[in-house]
Amino acid sequence: MMKSFLVFLSFALPSVILAQTFPFDIFHDGKVVLESGDTLSGSIKYSPQDLLQVRHDNLLESFTARKALYFEIFDQVYKRYRQFYSLPYSATGGYKSPVFFEILAEGKITLLSREKIEYRQSNSPFFYYGGYTTRPVLVNIYYLLRENGNIEDFRGKRNDWYELFGVRQNEMHDYIKENKLDLDRKYQLKQIIDYYNSLFPK
Repeated sequence: MMKSFLVFLSFALPSVILAQTFPFDIFHDGKVVLESGDTLSGSIKYSPQDLLQVRHDNLLESFTARKALYFEIFDQVYKRYRQFYSLPYSATGGYKSPVFFEILAEGKITLLSREKIEYRQSNSPFFYYGGYTTRPVLVNIYYLLRENGNIEDFRGKRNDWYELFGVRQNEMHDYIKENKLDLDRKYQLKQIIDYYNSLFPK
């Protein structure tokens, strides 16, 4: 009986893992502003590879980051509005091409992000004799948009964020602690950066 159960799990677990829903797996209500100046409202599905699918007026159209300047969705997974801009970027410092970035915060620190999937191994409690499973994990990569328009990767850890806060480090430490916020959680990080930016009136 135990052997049969383990065999069942070996087939069932991959199906459960693959059933996980990420925000880019589904359509969301939103709008897209095109390079032409037109605005399309409807259902939007985006991909980490910078391709949009837009359902509107009984049509299904696809647009790259070269053709779509901006899009906004109400994310059915996060239950919040998200905004994305097409911005010129080069990972190698060479030729820049348009890619979509989510705008998390604007101000003294303008924080952008992109998503990617990583496959990670972990020990599985379901296997009697031990073993591991491989599961897809959504990873957020952060970037800083500088005043000169350059976009820089920011792969910093906790201490790197505090260095970015400069002379406000102690104040930000207190704010984060009092509000029980986590720098490793995307939208809590947004709240933290929004608060930091509020300390510098325009």
